Amino acid sequence: MSNTFTKIKEAFRLLKHIDFDQLSKISQKVDLVKVMDGFSKLDDNQLKGLLKMMDGDGKKKELPPINGDFYELSDRLSAEDRALQLRIRQFMEQEVKPLVNKYWLHDEFPFELIPKFGELGLAGITYNGYGCPNKSFLMEGVLAMEMARVDASIATFFGVQSGLAMGSIYLCGSEEQKQEWLPQMNKMQKIGAFGLTEPEVGSGAAGGLTTTCKRTAEGWVLNGQKKWIGNATFADLIVIWARDLDDGQVKGFILKKDTPGFSVEKIKGKMALRIVQNGLITLKDCVIEEKDRLPHANSFKDTANVLRMTRAGVAWMAVGCARGAYESALDYTRKRKQFGKPIASFQLIQNHLVEMLSNLTAMQTLVFRLSELQDAGQLKDEHASLAKVFCSLRTRDIVGQAREVMGGNGILLEHDVARFVADAEAIYSYEGTKEINSLIVGRAITGMSAFV
Repeated sequence: MSNTFTKIKEAFRLLKHIDFDQLSKISQKVDLVKVMDGFSKLDDNQLKGLLKMMDGDGKKKELPPINGDFYELSDRLSAEDRALQLRIRQFMEQEVKPLVNKYWLHDEFPFELIPKFGELGLAGITYNGYGCPNKSFLMEGVLAMEMARVDASIATFFGVQSGLAMGSIYLCGSEEQKQEWLPQMNKMQKIGAFGLTEPEVGSGAAGGLTTTCKRTAEGWVLNGQKKWIGNATFADLIVIWARDLDDGQVKGFILKKDTPGFSVEKIKGKMALRIVQNGLITLKDCVIEEKDRLPHANSFKDTANVLRMTRAGVAWMAVGCARGAYESALDYTRKRKQFGKPIASFQLIQNHLVEMLSNLTAMQTLVFRLSELQDAGQLKDEHASLAKVFCSLRTRDIVGQAREVMGGNGILLEHDVARFVADAEAIYSYEGTKEINSLIVGRAITGMSAFV
């Protein structure tokens, strides 16, 4: 008798979750006397299960942390480098993330961030001397990933400054030029740009530059146009690559923004990397002194050395863009509820998330090894090109699935993924298209060139 009484008592405890109106409605549909009799016939295990279902375990389920580094590659970093990675992540989360959607929407650049980037002192991260950190290429890649994880435009701005512009001077400049420019560029006191691509010349830059230079008594006279030049609208100096009319070779120059004959027009109407201020540069009889010519830039091979060094960074940017999209989507699906529960609990959503993570993890392990090769001095063009091809392709897949699991909300800037979707398209094309990089790899593995 006491056992039956205890069970009925427990049944009443279950009913405490139901208010009087609900109980009245239930009594119209259910014979409560029979229900109570049924409770009395439950064994102990059945009753415990029912109580657990009604009450839960009394604890809020703790979800695993959102971490796109599924294979914990960050554990391979030294304690010092790991601390630097986390420092950059904190900077991007606290200083950059609150601003980017507004500036991306309005096609403007957050100039207030430049001094803060300067305080980090990380531009030219792999260079030795001139106030630069002299870190590994691996850390340069990690830095690019952490920036692109929050915003690919900011990562691109930094990549142009640190990699292309400073890299041209570091690899091809004189000692005097390095001393003059690199310390200021490291502190972001001077902003640089890199002028290679032209209105009619993109992939064919190796042999088809139409911007020309000619040596005269006054100096070098430059004529032509450059297009898609990041940072060009506000840069203090622009590295210009031009074909010498006398010997047909490509040469490099440091052009200052106040040079007569230099003008720049902002490119408007972009759907991607809208924070990056791309410019159309026109050079009309610009005279550049011999001291501002890069003395170790005497053919396109020298230009290619700069591109090879920075192309690995673009692959890392693709990884960052993909990681930002994946982590944003995972966070969203754990919070968004439909049919009474988070959509992350649905099989099809989990399938999308796992596919995204699989691609992301493959990309991360690839670029990690790529940077190890670069640090060992073993990086070849085809290594960087394969990474650029694979990572930019898979990033497209990941951002597409991230938008898909977010439904209609995926096209809203407030959820970030829409920006990642758009920016992935620019990453897919710059620093060598998929087709050109594929031919570089194809030539390496077949021994046959398919270039026209």
